[in-house]
Amino acid sequence: MQRSTVADVMTTDVRWVPPEATFVEVADVLAGAAVRAVPVLDPDRRLLGVVSEADLLVTLERAADEPRRRWWRPRHVRRGPSAAKAGAATAAALMSAPAHTAAPGDSVAAAARAMREQGLSWLPVVDGDGRVVGVLGRSDLLAVFHRDDPAIRAEVVDEVFGRMLLVDPARVTVRVADGIVVLSGELETRADTELAVRFVERVEGVVSVVDLLRYRVDERLADAAVLPRY
Repeated sequence: MQRSTVADVMTTDVRWVPPEATFVEVADVLAGAAVRAVPVLDPDRRLLGVVSEADLLVTLERAADEPRRRWWRPRHVRRGPSAAKAGAATAAALMSAPAHTAAPGDSVAAAARAMREQGLSWLPVVDGDGRVVGVLGRSDLLAVFHRDDPAIRAEVVDEVFGRMLLVDPARVTVRVADGIVVLSGELETRADTELAVRFVERVEGVVSVVDLLRYRVDERLADAAVLPRY
């Protein structure tokens, strides 16, 4: 089955800043590239951290609120990590480190899961030496859904049913429209139908699966019938 990796979909034209970049220079890169975050790299393109719009906003908010804050902030209130960045003047002081990253060989599914769990919309992609080779955004992840319907159907018929489940393709009907796969026909067992749906859901480009499959034997009922009774 086709499995795209991060290297297949990542953006390789990376906008970045050095650690000594000023607040204004970082802001210019973010605005000029229309991105929400940039990696901070050393001269060898190794990743030091990431500066995001949120990191810059901390300083901007502090500048707007400073006269009032001096008078009312209680002494016992400690500054959190974000507040500590207020007034930072360079990328090194503004950046978040260590940064969450992806590797070129990671699967797109694994990268998407990591972004969702960490609440991120963007990841730098680093090689084994820690050098940035690309960036991965949510729009890049959507590239796996750009497969056309005939290609999806061919993989479902040939790979899922023909190679993985060893089912004669003549026993099933596979229809695909806009990434939605409709399965109908009859398989041997209930477990076969459940596996078929599960495998088809994992085919790249599949948006959803409509399960109309039937089965000859429900092995769960058969197993229950032979259980001893007390």
